[in-house]
Amino acid sequence: MAPKGSQRTVKKIVAENRKARFNYEIVDTYEAGLVLTGTEVKSLREGKANIAESYATDEGGEIWLINSYLPEYLQANRFNHETRRRRKLLLSKREVNRLQGAVNREGMSLIPLKIYFNDQGRAKLELALGKGKKLHDKRESAKERDWNRQKSRLLKERG
Repeated sequence: MAPKGSQRTVKKIVAENRKARFNYEIVDTYEAGLVLTGTEVKSLREGKANIAESYATDEGGEIWLINSYLPEYLQANRFNHETRRRRKLLLSKREVNRLQGAVNREGMSLIPLKIYFNDQGRAKLELALGKGKKLHDKRESAKERDWNRQKSRLLKERG
């Protein structure tokens, strides 16, 4: 049993947007709750979700996740959900205002990075605020990644 006052952070990652960090320069990240139906939660627990082509947008003072794919839960029959429906994100009013300001004034994008279950079993979305990278920035990050990989190999051979 964990001592009182200590927090453990157990994350079971369900879906991850791997291309996001390559295509965008991440400025800030936020943890948002998701408004889901029962069959969507069961489908998420099976781990077959996809957020690679999804994005978030603000409409009417709320943030919505658009184009995320949660497959139908096979045992649900007629009570199933739409696979690509819009899902509302749960954020505090202050966070929503901050995100809206960054998107409207600074031309930033809201990018979903990953969906996971926290230690209380609630589905959460890691939402990033980012700027799109230009082609030369993408090349630079690829060079840096390759150099770090090569550097770690060299250090491993020496020691």
